[in-house]
Amino acid sequence: MARIITISREFGSGGRELGKRLADALGFEYYDREIIDQVAEESNMDAGFVENVLDGSFSINFPVTFGRTFLYADALQQNVTNLLVTEQKIIKALAKKNVDMVIVGRSADVLLRDYKPLNIFVYADTESKLARCRWRAPKNEALSDKELARKIKQVDAGRARQRRLITDKEWGDMKNYHLCINTTGANIKNLVPCLAEFVKYYF
Repeated sequence: MARIITISREFGSGGRELGKRLADALGFEYYDREIIDQVAEESNMDAGFVENVLDGSFSINFPVTFGRTFLYADALQQNVTNLLVTEQKIIKALAKKNVDMVIVGRSADVLLRDYKPLNIFVYADTESKLARCRWRAPKNEALSDKELARKIKQVDAGRARQRRLITDKEWGDMKNYHLCINTTGANIKNLVPCLAEFVKYYF
């Protein structure tokens, strides 16, 4: 059976970077935004919209006086459901390729449980997440620390909300992962060699 590693992560913790560096170190295939792009292509929708839906950032927010609000909301909710089904189909198809891989996010740890993946959760303190977000942000972004911290909480709340649609195993609960990594103050590049050795012994 192929070796599969899933990376769940708090926004700003560096989980995406860790996953990519780990995949490169191990020679595994790597899947992250590729899944979003494929869902968007198969659904004939904008990738940005698809990403917001699948990360739980999308919400229906119309005033009750808006004409035909409920009919429109039902149509949008159906789109959300269809995108989630498409995402799950794509993730399961990736696993059937029977190749070693790292998958970031998307509740892959739950969807691929029959493949016995190594499930990692990456987290950090608020200060470290703020610093990492600022380092990666566009130069013209001008969010205050308070606004950025609120954004981090909103993204993580969305991820937890999406996970609850498919499982009762809470997002971020250490009992639901094999390994939890605190990247507070850490250079992620320096963590990868040790983590790669752990993966080899784990499998």
